[in-house]
Amino acid sequence: MSRKKNNAKRITTGGLRPLPGQKQPATIILSPPKRFGIDISTFIDAVRAADNIDYYRRTRLLDLYEDITIDSHLSSVMARRRDAVNAAQISFQRNGNPDEAVNEQLRSPWFDSLIGDIVEAKFYGFSLFQFYRDEHGWITYDLIPRKHVDPVRRTIMRRQGEISGPSWEEYPNMLFVGKPRNLGILLKAAPWVIYKRNDMADWAQFAEIFGMPIEDYTYDTGDDEARERTIKDAQAAGALKKYIHARDVELNLIEAGNKTGSSDLYDSLCERCNKELSKLFLGNTLTTEAQATGSEALGNVHKKEEDQILKADQKFVLNVLNYDMVDIFAAMGIDTKGGEFTFPEPKYIDLTAKSNILVQLQTNFRLPISDDYLYETFGIEKPQNYEQMKKQIEEDHLLQQMLSSPGIQFHEGEDDQGEDPDKPKPQKKPGEQLAPHASPSGSPEGKKRTIKGFLGGFFVRAPRDRGAALEW
Repeated sequence: MSRKKNNAKRITTGGLRPLPGQKQPATIILSPPKRFGIDISTFIDAVRAADNIDYYRRTRLLDLYEDITIDSHLSSVMARRRDAVNAAQISFQRNGNPDEAVNEQLRSPWFDSLIGDIVEAKFYGFSLFQFYRDEHGWITYDLIPRKHVDPVRRTIMRRQGEISGPSWEEYPNMLFVGKPRNLGILLKAAPWVIYKRNDMADWAQFAEIFGMPIEDYTYDTGDDEARERTIKDAQAAGALKKYIHARDVELNLIEAGNKTGSSDLYDSLCERCNKELSKLFLGNTLTTEAQATGSEALGNVHKKEEDQILKADQKFVLNVLNYDMVDIFAAMGIDTKGGEFTFPEPKYIDLTAKSNILVQLQTNFRLPISDDYLYETFGIEKPQNYEQMKKQIEEDHLLQQMLSSPGIQFHEGEDDQGEDPDKPKPQKKPGEQLAPHASPSGSPEGKKRTIKGFLGGFFVRAPRDRGAALEW
């Protein structure tokens, strides 16, 4: 591609009448797309014209693409696939560290639009961009109208349908994305949209015929005055369907045997077309429509298939940014040498699943976990008196462990005050035996102790007479 420094040579678009402030004629003269009135024969002729090797014409096929994208379901799945890539944050890194100077440009509006247009190159087969800086110095670009681009001969046509034009190599900062002869994913979507559109038209006609009552007006044969009066009354009666006839003329309206079944047939065909469009763009149907036979496990499988398509789109975008746009970024004053664009892997996980994992790590592996990490992960506000509360919880836990120790029983009473270290212990005299089942301390073995007595024996008593020894 040509990378000239003359950014003033831009490809401009317009009609036959110049726009306000336009001083030079437009490079491309636009024509309105031809919409509506398409059927399968229109689609077949357009594809054959685009597939021609030497004298190919994509104008009719691109007009057909503009027509079918009016469909609500098709436009929805296209936007969902495009927005999925735009929603993922792109980062530019050098040596594993983010480069804030470049990432500042990535957060600008023009870059979000660029990512969406790069993804749409898959839908239409190709996209051609020209980059430049606007009057305020901001980076921006123009998407060249596809009907005026010859991707095989790499030329720009002033009017659609022409077979020759100047090469886009003559213009600076041009970027081509896609393959020259690729007709895009919309080629596969077009038949389903056409079938659905015709099905909806027949369904609407069915509802108009069999879903609305018919007013039957009869007048005497040969009585023109009665006929005129009947027609006048029918016109003033409302918008229902009317049948005005002489008495000797009859209307036999043969209805469908099963109106409900006929209506379900139209509905089933419409639903089938929507499912095929969902599978074409998203790889599944459960993530776009609710179904009575679906399950959560099956929905997760379909979601994984959609995620695989998202990863493929992200890789497609990264290849354009890291390879095809190197010279473009340099011409725009953005230094990307020695770095790369990446989609950081999201670290999202269900909080319930994460909680179970943390419990298992602490229980089975005794892995210490930071309290600050838990507060940040689960979005809990850390209390201001955290240290005090933490100490109180640890003391309560220690006391609970002591109270639940085996072989220790407590009862309500004041008879056991703990062992007094200042009280002399009874000494064994020669020939004297201690009482059976008594401990050397004088307490009967197995005697129940009070909580107060247990704690009195657990904590060291302070000296009574001389007080605590303090060294200053």
